[in-house]
Amino acid sequence: MRNRGRRLVLYRPLVAGAMLLAAFAVNAGSASGAGAASTTGVTKSSITIGATVPLTGPAAPGYSEIAPAMNAVFRWANAHGGIYGRKIRYIYLDDKYNPSTTAKLTRKLVLTDHIFADVGSLGTPTDLAIQKYLHSQKIPQLFIESGCNCWSTPKYPQALGWQPPYTVDGKVLGTYIKQHFAGEKIGELYQDTEFGQDVMKGVNMEVPKSQVVSSQTYDVTTLVGAMTTQMGALQAAGAQVVVMATIPAGTALAMLPAAAVGYFPQYVIDNVGADAPTVGPLLATFTTLATKTKSEAAAAKGLMNGVITNVYMPPENTATNAWVKAAKAILQKYTATLWSKHGLDGNTEYGVALAYTFVQALKAAGKNLTRTSLMNALNTKAKSFHTPGLVPLNYSKTVHYGYMGSEVVKLTASAGTYTTPSGTWPDAKVVSPVYTSTAGNGPVKKYTGKQPSLPKELAKLTTTG
Repeated sequence: MRNRGRRLVLYRPLVAGAMLLAAFAVNAGSASGAGAASTTGVTKSSITIGATVPLTGPAAPGYSEIAPAMNAVFRWANAHGGIYGRKIRYIYLDDKYNPSTTAKLTRKLVLTDHIFADVGSLGTPTDLAIQKYLHSQKIPQLFIESGCNCWSTPKYPQALGWQPPYTVDGKVLGTYIKQHFAGEKIGELYQDTEFGQDVMKGVNMEVPKSQVVSSQTYDVTTLVGAMTTQMGALQAAGAQVVVMATIPAGTALAMLPAAAVGYFPQYVIDNVGADAPTVGPLLATFTTLATKTKSEAAAAKGLMNGVITNVYMPPENTATNAWVKAAKAILQKYTATLWSKHGLDGNTEYGVALAYTFVQALKAAGKNLTRTSLMNALNTKAKSFHTPGLVPLNYSKTVHYGYMGSEVVKLTASAGTYTTPSGTWPDAKVVSPVYTSTAGNGPVKKYTGKQPSLPKELAKLTTTG
């Protein structure tokens, strides 16, 4: 992609290697004029990029944090000389997760703000609404914040997703379910868009059809209250394990009515809707009803304890991880307001990682920056980029997906807790190997490679800032 009232009414529900290891200060000299003179959005001193994101609307909870976190990375890069002397200017506009608004604002970014590239726009329906237009304008549509299988198509060679395809998410979670819940009754709840459909397509490639006793959907455009009907149907079908492909608000609006009637299945939730520091406060806020007490609201946050989900970067609670340390340092120094409100959660970590990926892409594109040089760098060099991903980026001329794998974790207070400004949350305990797969029918395989080391520029952050 990406609230409440007294009755669960919802008003605000949803990184190569060697080239970057040269210090940014080395790049502070004047840029060569070729790219600056001929490419829209690029001058001798600046690179203008833009995006549409849900700062308000149904996908805002959690997802509104991503663009400001990205901008923190760009501020850091700018403070260290920019990219070959060019400072990154990032314009992000609030589309409220509404495709028609996305289309209108994207035209403004192109026609008025003259962006070089669209970077980090969020959502499947929203990005589908602008894909044809950006292609017609020859503007790269990069690192789309969505795992839709639809991004990897020769029809749109300049459109690249960033996170794993949703079918890969589904296959990884389905593999875990098949191994650990054999014979149990499985229920499904998913957003009725490419997001939810693709996750469940992947799940159902791995889970025997005979185990699935009920499949329920919801419409994100009408997500204004508790999903009592859907959860009631899953309970009535006897679902012991409920697999969900939901945005954060959807997760909360499903869990609450189930808990209200004493229905506590084992939840297996795609990472899109399973970040505890995002969903937990929603669970507390959406607690229905005027009769809910503070203690009941606090108890609702505990519903995330025991959730099984998947991650493709180190969980933000792994404080000893070098990438996690660097992300915290960037957020603390370059976006103090965001840090004080959210700290490092799944969404701010996502924004830092995505932006650092783009910084590497700009470096790899060279001093004479053009849209063609940028796409050539991504298609030929991205696999060597240093990122916090558990698996390498996978871009090529024919593959437009970023990461192609993840591992399964269980959120469990028994493994410990971690604290963000929004509260204290169950720790993420790794319960599977790292798996990779293809977006289609390919098998799920164990990945044995190592996470890339932290580049020196980022390592300096934890000592000098």
